Amino acid sequence: MALSDCKYGSNNQKDQYYSLHSLPMAENYGKRPVRTFFDFRHINVPENLDVKWVSLLSLTYLRSVSKVKVVSFLMGLTLTFLIMASYILTWDKKGLLFTPSPDQLRPLVIPTSAAAPKVSPKKNRIDMKLLEEMIGSKLEYKPRKVPNGKDVIETSPHLFSVIPRYFLPGIKSPCWFEEISSQLSADPYSRNLFTLRSKSFKAVCEQLRTNFHQHLQRRDGKLYRMRCLPFFYIIGQPKCGTTDLFHRLLLHPEVKLNTMKEPHWWTRKRFGYIRFKDGFQESFPLEDYLDLFDLAAHNIQKEFSGNSSGDNRALQFITGEASASTMWDNQAWSYLQADGEDTEPPFLAQDFIHTVQPDAKILIMLRDPVERLYSDYLYFKIANKSAEDFHQKVAESVQLFQCCLSERSLRSCVYNTSLFNTMPVRLNLGIYIVFLLDWLTVFQREQILVLRLEDYAAHLKGTMKKVFDFLSVGPLSQKVEAALTKRPMSNTRRAADRNLGPMLPSTRDLLRDFHQPFNNKLASVLDNNAFLWSNTNPGPARARS
Repeated sequence: MALSDCKYGSNNQKDQYYSLHSLPMAENYGKRPVRTFFDFRHINVPENLDVKWVSLLSLTYLRSVSKVKVVSFLMGLTLTFLIMASYILTWDKKGLLFTPSPDQLRPLVIPTSAAAPKVSPKKNRIDMKLLEEMIGSKLEYKPRKVPNGKDVIETSPHLFSVIPRYFLPGIKSPCWFEEISSQLSADPYSRNLFTLRSKSFKAVCEQLRTNFHQHLQRRDGKLYRMRCLPFFYIIGQPKCGTTDLFHRLLLHPEVKLNTMKEPHWWTRKRFGYIRFKDGFQESFPLEDYLDLFDLAAHNIQKEFSGNSSGDNRALQFITGEASASTMWDNQAWSYLQADGEDTEPPFLAQDFIHTVQPDAKILIMLRDPVERLYSDYLYFKIANKSAEDFHQKVAESVQLFQCCLSERSLRSCVYNTSLFNTMPVRLNLGIYIVFLLDWLTVFQREQILVLRLEDYAAHLKGTMKKVFDFLSVGPLSQKVEAALTKRPMSNTRRAADRNLGPMLPSTRDLLRDFHQPFNNKLASVLDNNAFLWSNTNPGPARARS
């Protein structure tokens, strides 16, 4: 594929239209849409076109020829039409002969589960030397310009009016007392949008309602409730063991996690998006997000209010969340600013988290990006999965990313929403170094713990101790430690996906060459050559997730 032939779109308004209505999203790889333009409801065609003279002329002509010629003519015309229709309907990513504007034609999105074509070595030939030189020339770049704190606050004034600047002293978790109206105290969770999408959290809310008033404090005739933010965030990456880590942390008596692992509030739901392909739905208020941590807040408040014995153990309770989108997903900005010319998001999720909670602890679990991508493909693609199909999609994605790099900066390509929506696999999620460097622009290095899934799988007990030390929680009893190490793995690979076997060696070589420059930079920043993944054994991690 020549660079001049590679078109992935940009972040202008027209591209956003197609991104929202006709481009595939990562949550549903198996339903690649086919764009057709047979909806003529919006074409400006004259309604009173006089066609009588056409009919008369046709009738005169037909009477002058034999029936055989008429039949032959009609059969030929029908055959031509069928051939043209078949050609258009089976057109695979070659574009139409013309491209109408969105104002003229409305594209109909038709999901298809047709099997991917066989790999064509000629079609998928990539000049890796050229690509490596291109990556090398753009890998060293200036750190992003962190937005002014005032601009961050002005972007979301309600967020910063609800969350105070300082939290309660003597409590490890970031908590405070919030005034509550008597009307809201009657049923504080009646309008929570998370209860509509999580049965487990809905059940927790039923439990919280029964004793909610017992946790209210009255001062000067006003009612107050304790609110808490997460003490730590497991921010990514997808298919890197975050689910398993989340559930093992729950076993520690000082960790009081919410019942919903992935709220996706900082990256999506606060903007009104649940899945971007579904378009804007409804913004989840900050208050709904804070409700997720009320169970932990009640536990903390119980000890805080009656802690006359000087026992500080309960005051060390912490809570957290584990949305695997927090590290990388900033697509909402491209939808909110469809008319903007910015090729990079003006704000990132960490700008807001750091502004409200500068002392937050950040946990990152990474995995060999080659294996991560294959696991991601198997998990999100619904049907017609195969090693050959994966190779085809990887080759196409690498080519598209190369085309972007020929015109834009590395950060622009990593965050580009149109490119992300066009690539058939989520290749950019494995470019860990770009995301990590951006988190390091607002958080200190000692606030971020970066783990490898391979170490976590091979040395679970030692890795979990490292996590507990990072979070400054007490040692485990032998009983709890035994339960933690014996707990079955979470979110392992489905049996049907395991039966597909590993990726093709050629696919692994292609991805290895693509990611190596980024891994080199990552290992350098973390001062740990294990992040080169040069000796990764794909077996254990692949069996886990």
